[in-house]
Amino acid sequence: MGKVHARVEGRLREFVDRQVVFFVATAPLSGEGHVNLSPRGIPGTFGMLDELTFAWVDGTGSGSETIAHLRENGRITVMFCAFDGAPNIVRFHGRGRVVTRYDEEYADLAGRFTDLPGARAVVVVDIERVSDSCGYAVPLMSYVGERDLLGPYFERKGVEGSAEYRRTKNPTSLDGLPAFDFDPA
Repeated sequence: MGKVHARVEGRLREFVDRQVVFFVATAPLSGEGHVNLSPRGIPGTFGMLDELTFAWVDGTGSGSETIAHLRENGRITVMFCAFDGAPNIVRFHGRGRVVTRYDEEYADLAGRFTDLPGARAVVVVDIERVSDSCGYAVPLMSYVGERDLLGPYFERKGVEGSAEYRRTKNPTSLDGLPAFDFDPA
């Protein structure tokens, strides 16, 4: 049976710290807009900042839905599933904010994590609700390893090439909301 917790500590914190992947869900305010669900999981790029704050380094991607939705309304759910060991699902419901690579706070936040070539922001989630549930329906799967593709791709592009990629692919969401439009021209 599911349980709501006051904060992320003890066995919940240990569970979250062990995970190699998590999922992020956001949505625009408009009922006509697209709900977004994205996997995250580059080693060393995410974790708890304190008992009610979670963050991750947001790498440049082919889209920018999470950033657009957070800019519009801040609503976010982060979910972790146990794919090995004891079954468990942990969800953080909260408010997220985007700290871009151009913001004063970025260097301090990004410095807590592994460097990610092509990083465009750190997403910080203030957790309002922490819950876990059984996870009995989540399959057992084996972790094989990482795909070492994103980092080398953006290393080859360099800082300016990464910014140009974002200017081309990330300024608006699928629904036309402002997304990552922070790179100077």
